[in-house]
Amino acid sequence: MKIFPAIDLRNGNVVRLLKGDYDKMTVYGEDPLAVARSFEEAGAEYLHVVDLDGAKDGNTPNFAAVRDIIEGTDLKVEIGGGIRSEEIIVDYAQIGALRVIIGTMAIKDPEFTARMIRKHGKSVAVGVDISDGMVAIHGWTEVTSTSVDDIFQSLIDVGVRTIICTDISKDGAMEGTNMDLYRHLVEEYGGYVDIIASGGVSTMEDLEHLNEIGVDGAIIGKALYTGAIDLAEAIRKYGN
Repeated sequence: MKIFPAIDLRNGNVVRLLKGDYDKMTVYGEDPLAVARSFEEAGAEYLHVVDLDGAKDGNTPNFAAVRDIIEGTDLKVEIGGGIRSEEIIVDYAQIGALRVIIGTMAIKDPEFTARMIRKHGKSVAVGVDISDGMVAIHGWTEVTSTSVDDIFQSLIDVGVRTIICTDISKDGAMEGTNMDLYRHLVEEYGGYVDIIASGGVSTMEDLEHLNEIGVDGAIIGKALYTGAIDLAEAIRKYGN
């Protein structure tokens, strides 16, 4: 299982939101590159980055911070938040991102998503954010009428290879992750797409269970910043 420490960016700072609420934000650092380097020193190979400003507004205000991380480390960086044009996808590819993560546009413009998958292949993933079984968009501020099963099937149909699925109700709450959701997704769709679990990964036991379920990767956010999970230990036990 791939272990992805997470850096969420807002106004150039490393932050965490509680259940996707922009008004419930904690700042954990003012130097994203230093945080990324600390993860690398702990043995991380991968890094999950979200531009929260971009997710909300549809642009890339934290692009320079992402570039600094990619240029200043050997981490394989996936980046989401504000990926709503091919130009942005190309810009991130040119600075060496492992892949970009389309979120809102996968719901609002399926044709765009399908076209990007055809043109850019594995370098494009899709982020599916879930609230009570339904897909949320625009930085988690709007819940749609699309179910998690509907979106997974449609994404697989157009050739998506990696889906990052976040249960918003668990994100940042330190209450554990939604094992039932990920077990269902792996059983139904694991043979067709790599599934990365995100949201609420709070303990080593969470990682153990996700590893047993068979997700391709797990994203760890707040638990790293609070010290609830030791990244080096997590990678040693469950990383590949």
